Amino acid sequence: MRCFFILAACAVGTLTLSSAAGSEPQKNQNRDDWHAEGKTGAVCVGGKDARDASLAMLKSGGNAADAAAVATLIINITDGSVCFGGEAPIMFYDGKTGAVEVLCGQGAAPRLATREYFASIGGIPGKGIKLAAVPGTLDAVLTLVERRGTKTFAEIVAPVLKILDGNKKGYHTNLAKTFRRMIEAEKASPNDRKRGIRLAADYFYRGPIAREIDAWMKKNNGLIRYTDMATHVTRIEEPLSVDYRGFTVLKCDFWSQGPCFLQMARILEGFDLKSMGYNEPDTVHVMIETMKLCFADRDYWYGDPLFATNVPAKQLLTPEYAALRRSLIDMKKSSKEHIPGDPTKNLARMEKPVVFPKGKVGEILDTSAVLTVDQWGNAVAVTPSGKPSQTMDETGIVFGSRLHLFNIDKNSNNCIEPGKRPRTTISPGMVLKNGKAVLLLSTEGGDYQEQALIQYFVGVLDFGLHPKEFASKPRFGTDQYVNSFGQVPPKLGSVLLDAAIGQKVIDSMKARGGVVTTKAAPWSSSVMIYLDSNTGMIEAAGEVRRGRYAGAY
Repeated sequence: MRCFFILAACAVGTLTLSSAAGSEPQKNQNRDDWHAEGKTGAVCVGGKDARDASLAMLKSGGNAADAAAVATLIINITDGSVCFGGEAPIMFYDGKTGAVEVLCGQGAAPRLATREYFASIGGIPGKGIKLAAVPGTLDAVLTLVERRGTKTFAEIVAPVLKILDGNKKGYHTNLAKTFRRMIEAEKASPNDRKRGIRLAADYFYRGPIAREIDAWMKKNNGLIRYTDMATHVTRIEEPLSVDYRGFTVLKCDFWSQGPCFLQMARILEGFDLKSMGYNEPDTVHVMIETMKLCFADRDYWYGDPLFATNVPAKQLLTPEYAALRRSLIDMKKSSKEHIPGDPTKNLARMEKPVVFPKGKVGEILDTSAVLTVDQWGNAVAVTPSGKPSQTMDETGIVFGSRLHLFNIDKNSNNCIEPGKRPRTTISPGMVLKNGKAVLLLSTEGGDYQEQALIQYFVGVLDFGLHPKEFASKPRFGTDQYVNSFGQVPPKLGSVLLDAAIGQKVIDSMKARGGVVTTKAAPWSSSVMIYLDSNTGMIEAAGEVRRGRYAGAY
């Protein structure tokens, strides 16, 4: 979860970055490679090894898709918060055509993962192999390279194998063997790059490895079977979008919480944030109240649109609905109500209050981030995720835990069903101006992801900050939502503040009745890339306090 920086928009819509005081991070960890600038290409990712390999790929002639694939695979080895058997939503921007596509990268619930099954065992557990969705990362990465890249699977995985071979752990050794088996499968089509990549994917999802996963899952009480693997597909989708002060903001569909970001942008467009001041009390209050409103809609309405056919997708994102919801914000009072609206009836407040089941917070899933831009103007934003649950030693595959985000409430759009995608918290983002990419976004942080990203977003578009100035600024948020990891009810009136934001803001939020908690920073780790169309400069920066790395040339 993690990208941002800031621009000021003039009347004609051009962008100018301004200089701001206090640009250095609170803790520089004695390194300065968390930010970089160049005019040819750039990367910003969750790890040094991934940064080095993806930048090398760009410099050697690979494109943004190739570089993002390398970084994503490496992160799943070096970043302990994600795993190879997890998921990775991807957004690709075509520098030639200006088209943007989403590669879902989120695996579905296995056929055995029924509501009835989980109800019979007391609900969806907080951890364990039963929480593994069908692995989505590998097929998403291979689909990206097949459709948009220039390299073979063997070329993409070469720097990954170098890292695996240098590690003495058995897990790494066996994962290297798995990759080499896939390379052998690719060799069956030496003259057709795309077919070779598909053969490698088939070997994993529909060939011997899928059979081995089936046998291992049966032995270890997991739910994934061969049919789940064989029928998995990376869906290619159109991104959802809204306009914000002349910019086009793009996020993933309602199987993610990405539309929450779009709803927040709609509401915030009705406020003159710049005149309120950056991280000043009124700005912080308005943004937190906006978060509360949009997360209430998320909790009630969002779910995989292939199953949750009643999601009012278009209505939730209209300016008219945003105006209705905006009218509920009291500038003098912190809301202690968790009430979704009802765009199907043109209502700011849903007629019947929603009763949420009591849950227990389980193991919070973590995430990483990948952003790349190449010399041809292509751009990729990825949010790899999947908190490890259990390792299949024979193959080195570590399975994720994404089914934890489902519930067993049959009236919920996010109730678990076989073949359904969990409403994930992970969602990369992009911002365009006149059809040109200007901002790439990604971050980790679970339910805080969109909360963090919207702060970077307005910092860029409303306050004119540079990426490196903003990467480690104080943040804020709320816990007034249904926790995605265990379905815990909202903490009404919750206001979370980074203590570094200052006593003036803290006192103001308390005076408005907020239940204020100061939280050690950072609680999300964003990365951002900004492309300045006026100067041709590409600026990249990431949260230094959480091991984010940038590179450019």
